[in-house]
Amino acid sequence: MNTISRLVPILIFSIVTSCQTKPTMKDQQKEIIESYINSYNSFDIPGMIKNLDENVVFENVSNGAVDLRTDGRDAFQQQAEAATGYFSSRKQTVEEWDFNEKSVTVKIDYSAVLKIDLPNGMKAGDTLNLKGESLFEFNDDKIVKIVDKS
Repeated sequence: MNTISRLVPILIFSIVTSCQTKPTMKDQQKEIIESYINSYNSFDIPGMIKNLDENVVFENVSNGAVDLRTDGRDAFQQQAEAATGYFSSRKQTVEEWDFNEKSVTVKIDYSAVLKIDLPNGMKAGDTLNLKGESLFEFNDDKIVKIVDKS
């Protein structure tokens, strides 16, 4: 076998691998957020926290005021576990994506069926429907901040 015959498979392999594209940061961020939302919808707390930074900050903003804040993955996990007791089902659906350099904002359509009575008069079994947005800030491939606004 001559030298050229031996080099052809190596050359083809090199060309094929160089043509394959790595996922972009935008693709990675979208995949991470989709995984987080799917985990949220199915009450999968380990799935929700798997891509969170150890020092993640979570804020829930309602009517322009922060009504809940957690600092750190452990505090986030405790709050997420407690929140599973409020709903018998819940679903966040992304309506729109807005990608920036280190953050992504998603417009959310939210629907949930209450498991408990709320102080505002809503009763267990009632459906809660909201429109809102969630801001996800990233450091590399980890979520460092989530701000939910409704």
